[in-house]
Amino acid sequence: MTSVLIVVFDGLQPAQIRPDLMPNLSQFADEGIFFESHHPVFPSVTRINAASMVTGRYPGGHGLAANTMVARDYDPTLVFSALEPTLADMGRKTGRVLLAPTLADILARHGLEYTAIGVGTSGNAYVHNPNADTSGGATIHPDFTLPYSLQDRLASRFGEWPDESQPNTPRFRHAIRILTEHIVPEREPAVALIWSSEPDKAQHAHGVGSEMSDCAVREADAGFGQIMDWLGANGLSETDVMVVSDHGYSTIREVMDVESHIRDAGFGGDDVLVAPNGGSVLFYTRDSSTAGRLASHLMSQAWCGALLASEAAGDIEGTLPLTLVGGDGPRAPELSMSFTWDSEKNDAGYDGFAHSTGGASGLGQHGSMSKHEMNNTLLARGPSFKTRNRITSPTGNVDVAPTVLSLLGLPIPDDMEGRAIVEALVNGPDSVESTTDTHVTGREVLVGVYRQGLTLSRVGDTVYLDSGMGWRE
Repeated sequence: MTSVLIVVFDGLQPAQIRPDLMPNLSQFADEGIFFESHHPVFPSVTRINAASMVTGRYPGGHGLAANTMVARDYDPTLVFSALEPTLADMGRKTGRVLLAPTLADILARHGLEYTAIGVGTSGNAYVHNPNADTSGGATIHPDFTLPYSLQDRLASRFGEWPDESQPNTPRFRHAIRILTEHIVPEREPAVALIWSSEPDKAQHAHGVGSEMSDCAVREADAGFGQIMDWLGANGLSETDVMVVSDHGYSTIREVMDVESHIRDAGFGGDDVLVAPNGGSVLFYTRDSSTAGRLASHLMSQAWCGALLASEAAGDIEGTLPLTLVGGDGPRAPELSMSFTWDSEKNDAGYDGFAHSTGGASGLGQHGSMSKHEMNNTLLARGPSFKTRNRITSPTGNVDVAPTVLSLLGLPIPDDMEGRAIVEALVNGPDSVESTTDTHVTGREVLVGVYRQGLTLSRVGDTVYLDSGMGWRE
């Protein structure tokens, strides 16, 4: 029997959960728990947040640095998009895709199954259970399944996947059918997850709060209502349901071709590999000396926001340590930059503008340390959760896996960096102690003084990035 169901809406902002747009989710939030201070990990992009959800680790620990990245243990010269074909090849060549066990791996040790179905990118789906051939369980995506042998059986029974569309509702409906006719009633995984690609796709293509974005949100909400109705009609209303998004959103202020910029500034392709990730950019440098020169150059640019350095980059004046946000590790870049951002409202009334490596001005984007991107959605309802509650303590995507293990009564591995959200549980405390601190640094650069600051919240040893900003004086 499925004990926990996780429903993910890619790019859904808390501000979009309101009765006129999402009546089903609004009712769910009113009756269950609304987490007011939920956080993605940085960079605020999808695939690393999917990995953090299922491993309970920050990016430095699970090894997926961003949507676009370099993995030197795989190919030290290749900047790649973390999609299924490349991730599968990386797994074959290095022996592992992620550097930490997933929920699927952990549940398998206890004789339990994790099954995920998603209609986002293939990379997002792949990281949910890259070891399905050995750990059991399954991942189901329009392009592939894990194990791969499952794909033909599903196609024979449910037919081919609909083509992608805007909104991507036909694919989500197909996924709901497989969830409700196969995954939950027949496979009976202890934990099932379904991932909607909306409203992310619509917001990238048409903007946050656009007519298409609102249509995508409404249709995603209708799909959620269908899932909840099915649970109730089939005696499964006692399932613990968590609703989460991977990141928040901003509107693009200006598009910056950072790679061309640094090439023009004299940093050759052999010296610096550039991995663009929307509102952030990762830089993999030949050595610490190059990292230092590049950092100094970036700090002089008006679009450079917060700038973090790995331990491998050395002590670079004006940077803050990547360890502060859990980003340092075997596959970490030497430098991680967030673009500058602000809180101006777009034409639809949604807060937040930021620079971006792609898209177009006025469209939606994410990836930066903007407080509007570093606040995302978490809701919960079910027999294990308190009712009609709004939780203000900081939580994050890194807490999903340990909380799920707690719901199942299983031990939480010592190396998980997230925490079980005990204050949300029926028998948990009313609140937990949290703190907030700010890290500030700066240095003189050619155009004046560069300064930056990160605001972090903490519960115990778990850290949540509230926002990060760089500016020049």
